Amino acid sequence: MDSLPEPVAALVAALGQLPGIGPRSAERLALHLVQAESGQVKQLAEALTAAKDRIGFCQACGALTECQPCSLCVDDRRDGAVLCVVETAVDVINVDKSGAFKGRYHVLGGKISPLNGVGPEDLSIAQLEQRLEGVTEIILALGTDVEGDATSNYLAQRLGTKDIKVTRIAHGLPAGSGLEYADDLTLSHALEGRREIQ
Repeated sequence: MDSLPEPVAALVAALGQLPGIGPRSAERLALHLVQAESGQVKQLAEALTAAKDRIGFCQACGALTECQPCSLCVDDRRDGAVLCVVETAVDVINVDKSGAFKGRYHVLGGKISPLNGVGPEDLSIAQLEQRLEGVTEIILALGTDVEGDATSNYLAQRLGTKDIKVTRIAHGLPAGSGLEYADDLTLSHALEGRREIQ
């Protein structure tokens, strides 16, 4: 028998739907929230509502933004000749946090996955093609799973005919790890993506 009151159980269920939150974490968060001061809970609720209401997708690149176009698209310091293609808007944030990329972005909105009924027409590939004026390189920063590989290969074939260099981010060993922790596919990608030491 569940000893949680129904509203708390409903809150646990709602929190449990969030990524990375398991049943125990959801229960701890729910119990913390119902015991917190009402001002703190209202502040959290208002922040959630404001973020959901005010944040959307950039009409140019697909990144998360509060204004149109987003700050990344209007930043004159970014290199407009290099376009980094990612799967989701969150990927833009992750790549940009690295500080290693200073160009512009394009969010596909997914990856080709015939088993899930996602074809090229379901992604923002046509919009990508409309943004190619002045672009000299497209960097494909997609996952290394089967769908990511298929999407990268499809884009390389479709866009490589437009006198644009199409590259893919290197795949391999994470920094600080040893070979004993790498699987066969990771080692294979690391060997294929090797480069000369200068």
